[in-house]
Amino acid sequence: MAKEFTVPPVVFPTGSGVNPSVGNINQRRVPTAPFQPSRPPSSSSALPFMSFDMGSATSSSVSLGGSISSSAATGSASFEDEEPLLDELGIHPDQIWYKTRSILNPLRVNSTAHKDSDLSGPIFLYLSLCLFQLLAGKIQFGVILGWIVVSSIFLYVVFNMLAGRNGNLDLHTCTSVVGYCMLPVVIFSAASLFIPQGTSVARYAVAGVFVVWATRACTNLMVALADGGEEHRGLISYACFLIYTLFSLLVIF
Repeated sequence: MAKEFTVPPVVFPTGSGVNPSVGNINQRRVPTAPFQPSRPPSSSSALPFMSFDMGSATSSSVSLGGSISSSAATGSASFEDEEPLLDELGIHPDQIWYKTRSILNPLRVNSTAHKDSDLSGPIFLYLSLCLFQLLAGKIQFGVILGWIVVSSIFLYVVFNMLAGRNGNLDLHTCTSVVGYCMLPVVIFSAASLFIPQGTSVARYAVAGVFVVWATRACTNLMVALADGGEEHRGLISYACFLIYTLFSLLVIF
């Protein structure tokens, strides 16, 4: 027969007599806040981890914008004071038209308009002649340019040899005069587009008229612009006649 034992109940002590190292196992720990760096003792507008003043930034941006606007206003004012682009390049359309218009009268050429020589007008007439020749089916850009250069040098040498020590014609003025007097040849090239190819007599007659026009204009300008050419007007006219006859043959053939 088994023997029964009486087990006394176990009582855990509580109160002041408890060991402080032993606490309530059901007690929960209070969570602690995460680490946060201390803010600098500046105004409330300062950002964390940097010292940045919004007021100074605003004032600097305002001053920068004011300087940019003032510089832009100064630049626009200086741009308005600048000369036109054509004047800076030495191209004066009014003078070109004035000189070209002076060639239109074959009986009396205004030599005072050509005292200030330029190459802008001759280049324009050269391109016009090349364009009309291109419309006629002739690509002669290099040929016409080469003949203009050779003709200017030829007339420059002939004039100064005839004038001797009294000759003061420079190559720039000679090239300008030869170029502007190409206007009758340019007009003939444009008119030849409407002349039938079969009527060769009419083409030669029209070419002769324009060649005489160009020769007379070029001779009068050469004699008026340079010294020592009045007594050799006939020889200068012959040289000019050869030059513009050569260009008219380009148009005919």
